[in-house]
This record gives sequence, C-alpha cells and structure tokens, in this order.
Amino acid sequence: MGKRITATVIGRQPFGVFVRIRDVPDAVGLAEVVGMPPDLELPQLGAQVEGRVVDHVEHNHQVRIALDGWTPPWDDGSASRLWA
Repeated sequence: MGKRITATVIGRQPFGVFVRIRDVPDAVGLAEVVGMPPDLELPQLGAQVEGRVVDHVEHNHQVRIALDGWTPPWDDGSASRLWA
C-alpha cells in the first residue's frame, strides 16, 4: 500500500472510475467518487491518471486507489474492513 501508480481509465460509473494499472495487467483499480473534490469531473475513458494504492484484495486482484488531487475518506485504516 502507498505505492504510486499510473493507470488508464477503463470504466466510469456513478460511484467512481475503474482503471487498468500500468505494469500490472491482472489488477483492476477503483477510485471512488467519495474522494473526488466537488469541483472536479470523473476522468474520461482512456485518460491516463496517477495516484497511490490505499488498499488491495489479493485473491481477486482488486486495488483501491486514491487519485492525485482526491482525498480518500478511508485513509483511517477502514479500507480493509470495507473490502473484506
């Protein structure tokens, strides 16, 4: 956790964006809209984004990401409880 990543947006949903992480083809990342500042819009499909890993679930290769400029509300350690 805490690793810096570069990724490509592969899906947009009302709750956030899904990303494909560069150099980790099996992992799918999720950046949730709850951490997005109100004056920003979701990145477009195909957009290159950067951020950091805040949680991961190894058995299904899911990664929770805080995009640069977004403030994740789960930085208090609650992420592991949410994704268990």
